[in-house]
Amino acid sequence: MQDAPDSRAFALHDHAHCAGDMMARAEALSRDKGLRLTPVRRRTLEILLEAHRALGAYDVLDRLSAEGYGNQPPVAYRALEFLVEQGLAHRIRRLNAFTACMHPGEAHAPAFLICRLCDAVAEAPAAPVRAALDKAASDLGFVIERSNIEALGLCPACRTGAAV
Repeated sequence: MQDAPDSRAFALHDHAHCAGDMMARAEALSRDKGLRLTPVRRRTLEILLEAHRALGAYDVLDRLSAEGYGNQPPVAYRALEFLVEQGLAHRIRRLNAFTACMHPGEAHAPAFLICRLCDAVAEAPAAPVRAALDKAASDLGFVIERSNIEALGLCPACRTGAAV
């Protein structure tokens, strides 16, 4: 379970190591589940892992197309759908975009912290927020089946460069 915020998106770090580690975890999870990480799915995840940013399906499709993987929207959408279904990526609804999961294979309820200037995205633990939301819903007789918690603001780099 995710205990602490994942600050990698907002901090200087060895991104090649970060992306390599996430790719290795994705491969192991796929193997353990008996799933096939096809070349298009693998490349799509690699594209999402290149930066801690959310990318739209057409941004991913442009990259896949330029690399010879096909230029029809279903190519990207199917790969992204697989990655989301398997917990290897998340859909950021506010941006209508996707980002690689930083905790693949772990049960977690993230809140997405989205920088409004650079579109950097970080996952923060949201179990307490989700518990409060579940309680409020329950008090009204409502059962939440799915939620997506997103917060818009400024990352440390943009805050430093922005007039506040």
